[in-house]
Amino acid sequence: MSGIKRDKDDIAFSRMVRERDEWTCQRCGAQKAPNSGPALHSAHYYTRRTRATRLDPLNALALCYGCHQFVDSHAAEKETLWRLRIGDEAFDALTLRAHRAGKEIHR
Repeated sequence: MSGIKRDKDDIAFSRMVRERDEWTCQRCGAQKAPNSGPALHSAHYYTRRTRATRLDPLNALALCYGCHQFVDSHAAEKETLWRLRIGDEAFDALTLRAHRAGKEIHR
């Protein structure tokens, strides 16, 4: 864990991402049962420390533990996965939000 405490908004956001992605890893396609523990992560493209995109649905995908570890260790594959899932235009807009001044939380 990154050392950032999860608040009620983070918990609700994580569940929303996993439900949106139908409890399926968006990289390998593995399906996980709801409430099966940490078997399926809400993985962020830009770290949760990036407040402007912390709760942005486009900044997170449901990934199994192995795929989460893989994409966090392979930047090019991570970007390719996000672009494939959300599209180039949405990815570029996400990047702009992540790097803008003010970095307020996007809701």
